[in-house]
Amino acid sequence: MVSFPNCKINLGLKILRRREDGFHDLETIFYPLPLHDILEITRSPDLQFTATGRPIPGIPGANLTIRAWQLLRQDFPDLPFVHIYLHKQIAVGGGLGGGSADGAFMLDLLNRQFRLGLDAGRLARYATQLGSDCPFFLLNQPCLGQGRGELLEPLHLDLSAYSFVLIHPGIHISTAEAFSHCRPDDGGPPLRWIITQPLTIWRDTLSNDFEAALFDEYPVLRDIKQSLYDRGALYAAMTGSGSCLYGIFEKGKTPTGDWDRSFEVISILAKK
Repeated sequence: MVSFPNCKINLGLKILRRREDGFHDLETIFYPLPLHDILEITRSPDLQFTATGRPIPGIPGANLTIRAWQLLRQDFPDLPFVHIYLHKQIAVGGGLGGGSADGAFMLDLLNRQFRLGLDAGRLARYATQLGSDCPFFLLNQPCLGQGRGELLEPLHLDLSAYSFVLIHPGIHISTAEAFSHCRPDDGGPPLRWIITQPLTIWRDTLSNDFEAALFDEYPVLRDIKQSLYDRGALYAAMTGSGSCLYGIFEKGKTPTGDWDRSFEVISILAKK
């Protein structure tokens, strides 16, 4: 059985406060985009993992697809062994949520392939154990994310009239590093209100709290954001804790050529 885990971007990200458990409460808008990995599972005499495409850092056993199988196996001891094939196309460590998507889609694949009978609520609880972003990819529609990002409220937000440019500068920023630089602040208007306003004013109202510190640490990120605006973006921002940035353009007006050759530039059209 094959599935196609997709990426997401964050439309605004507010770090509200540090929690007693060491995590942070945040507020963000998750928005899915059609840039995909490829994930396939087949029955196997033992648990196997094969990865192609982009290099995936770390040991294979730490991959969220394997951890998803192990998590379900604890409660379903008869869950068959599988061979996991993952072709990685989403940038790793870029804030696009590719690893979280792989883990969430793996839970769904196993549930459907082996008829485990897990409803949406139970799948979401398993996904939360894998990572804060994972539950979003089970819904895979525009959502307001709160708490650590696992508390989700679907939103009516349609950006299919626009085109997107994703830029990966080749910098890997760990989530721990990003949070170590942030300064929590629960002020400002709520994101659910901002995204109801015309996209043309988001530049002055919709921000990612990670940008301030990370742009000082990695000035090239600030330069990329400005270059997106210089090339006609209606809105540009870093996604998640970086390092990928995106620009939202009028459909058919995405810029081409003349980017730094060390950057990876991807133009995509959002689906409704």
